[in-house]
Amino acid sequence: MHTNNKQFSGSWAIILGGSSGFGLAAIEKLAAHGMNIALLYRETAAPERTLRQQLLKFAEKNAVTIAPFNINALDTPARQLFIKEIAATIPKQGVKLLLHSIARGNLKPLIADDSRSELSIDDIQLTTYAMSTSILEWARELLKAGLFNEDARIIGLTSEGADKYWEGYAAVSMAKSSLESLTTYMAVELSKYGLKTNLIQAGITETPSLMRIPDSKKLLENAITRNPFGRMTKPSDVANVIYLLCTDEAAWINGTVIHVDGGEHCR
Repeated sequence: MHTNNKQFSGSWAIILGGSSGFGLAAIEKLAAHGMNIALLYRETAAPERTLRQQLLKFAEKNAVTIAPFNINALDTPARQLFIKEIAATIPKQGVKLLLHSIARGNLKPLIADDSRSELSIDDIQLTTYAMSTSILEWARELLKAGLFNEDARIIGLTSEGADKYWEGYAAVSMAKSSLESLTTYMAVELSKYGLKTNLIQAGITETPSLMRIPDSKKLLENAITRNPFGRMTKPSDVANVIYLLCTDEAAWINGTVIHVDGGEHCR
């Protein structure tokens, strides 16, 4: 929906994992409110062409800058090069939001007949870095580069699978549990720089990431049954709350896991 409310005009968001799902929905929502966006993603040629067309429409419609970077956000040299490039583009303290929406992990059982098909320690470490601890590295380097606004927001994404059994989800569950603990510490230790760190726990949402989970069809069916409103969570529901957490009125929310699921977690 078109809006004339441009309260984020001149501010920037850095979105890690913005090619689909929650990240892409957040781009559309934030752009509508005047926020410029730098997004990082990994896509092959054909999907990237489609993505860039969408981004161009968002940018032209809302008169904002959207800068796409098809690079690996988990690669240290790539991250450092990106920060160097973006620091030359945006003003000091120009970053209002760091959104961590990376969905990269191993979906394997703990035990399998073929050891190559079961979860290894390397799988766990890779998944934890991708979906948890990499948010800390990004936050620290943006802070050291002087790019964060004095009232900036850091937002990550967790899931119900952090403390419930989902088939093949062990590595991601461990990563999400780690992310929830890390958020508590970031909320406290980064507060002296004005940063607010929060997590969103979305309801079951039909995204490309969810569909890779082995038992995803059952999760989707159960979500509709469990949800008080009888529907699944949509990416736009989550994007709306990402927007709300960036507003001045949300400045006192810090270190919190916010359920965005219509009450699904109550059942």
